[in-house]
Amino acid sequence: MESQLKVERNIQVEAIKQSPTMSREVEIVERKGIGHPDSVADGIAESVSRALSKYYLKQYGRILHHNTDQVEVVGGQADPKFKGGNVLDPTYILLSGRATASVGNERIPVKSLAIKSAKDYLREHFPDLDIDSDVMIDSRIGNGSVDLRGLYDTRKFKANDTSFGVGFAPFTDTETLVKLTEKYINGDLKKSLPAIGYDIKVMGFRKGRTINLTVAAAYVDKYVKDPSEYYSIKDELVSKIKDNAVKYTDEDVQVFVNTGDVQSDSVYYLTVTGLSMENGDDGSVGRGNRVNGIITPYRPMSMEAAAGKNPVTHVGKLYNVLSNQIADKVVKEEGGDIKEVLVRIVSQIGRPVDEPHVASLQLIYEDNVDPSKHKNNIRAIADDKLAHIDQLTQMFVDGKADVF
Repeated sequence: MESQLKVERNIQVEAIKQSPTMSREVEIVERKGIGHPDSVADGIAESVSRALSKYYLKQYGRILHHNTDQVEVVGGQADPKFKGGNVLDPTYILLSGRATASVGNERIPVKSLAIKSAKDYLREHFPDLDIDSDVMIDSRIGNGSVDLRGLYDTRKFKANDTSFGVGFAPFTDTETLVKLTEKYINGDLKKSLPAIGYDIKVMGFRKGRTINLTVAAAYVDKYVKDPSEYYSIKDELVSKIKDNAVKYTDEDVQVFVNTGDVQSDSVYYLTVTGLSMENGDDGSVGRGNRVNGIITPYRPMSMEAAAGKNPVTHVGKLYNVLSNQIADKVVKEEGGDIKEVLVRIVSQIGRPVDEPHVASLQLIYEDNVDPSKHKNNIRAIADDKLAHIDQLTQMFVDGKADVF
């Protein structure tokens, strides 16, 4: 994307005076785990985009136009029971959006590719889900087409929308803990507690120096024989989460798991598949985590649904990921003089993707720091990242850039 001529990008760097998030009395952070219905929709949407991108690259040498960010998860019905229940009605998953389905007279198997990639994603991440009977997948992806001459339009790298992306760094202890607690439960913890399912939600609430973690954790019913074992597993889960938390924070951490349980009324968070979508819980793309993996009401955010968006020209996807990369690099390279970095990048439809209308960087410095000694370096970091924004495309195709 770099040209022979030096591009003068509109990058604004300013110091601001405000309390960084980590210094405020109250903070709230949320993460919807990989098995939450909204995250399931995000994951499928992105997997469909990756599958189409790889096909386009293999057949035509470039990624053709597509946006597969319209995925709806419509909850089914299940009858979970201790020792194992049944899924009664499958979850319905609708794949929608737009994709190039023909080049000249050549047809592209968009719907087949989309359905296969959705099944592959579910099979890889949710082994207790029976793909043949527990879900119904329907593709209604709209068709687009280009002729052979029109292929070259995809190389112009013009912004396809007027939109913005937002990023920040560094993470607070609360943000780090919320994100990595879910990853721990859906990762290493599964080895010792297979009864814990995949639909995990973590809500973090910090007051002063106490971080409260409220965890909703679906159980897989076939691994739990009775209420006594259910509560024994819950106690062990609380203990393991606390033990894991000390790796990431020195703050006091309080852990609460499945607070809606009512033993006297036989109310437990039991599922057949480890996913709440089996029993009426719906999901949509973009309704959950931001591209940094968390939901942060005390930070600036974009409401853009990044998963499934075109990885070449859709600035709502590119700028959100790039903003966080810029913020991370500024914190890493500018030492301990910076408390917090806020990055916002806005496009203008038709402008080159690497030349946003403005890239705004706001910095909260440590006391007695001269902002002028950092300004040029910070601007250079942002400029370099924008100059190489095309590298993000391959990261999306390879699944190396998270979008939820």
